[in-house]
Amino acid sequence: MMHTGVRILIGVVAGVMLLGGLVFILGGGSPGVGIELVVLGGAGILAVTLERGRYRSEHAERTAAPAGPGGGETDGALEARFQRTGEAFVDPTTGRRMRVWLDPGTGERRYRAEG
Repeated sequence: MMHTGVRILIGVVAGVMLLGGLVFILGGGSPGVGIELVVLGGAGILAVTLERGRYRSEHAERTAAPAGPGGGETDGALEARFQRTGEAFVDPTTGRRMRVWLDPGTGERRYRAEG
């Protein structure tokens, strides 16, 4: 999870790399260097575009549900198909301990704040 300012900085640097690589290739420079800049710049743009801002389940992302405590899902009851796992972590933005719940049939994961 990246801070917004860091995302913007990475996006700008990646964009400059991508454009610079294209100019380098089209301007008659070494194609190897130009291709490397295009690939790295494109990867940076994809990273800031696709990176999530918080730990959210696929269900929460699809339904645009509001973030609950710790950035996970709200405190409502989970469906019976979800089982508590031994996996837990501390959300770095809120400091809340998060528990992972898993649907063994589909592999879907849900994140819930503990305590």
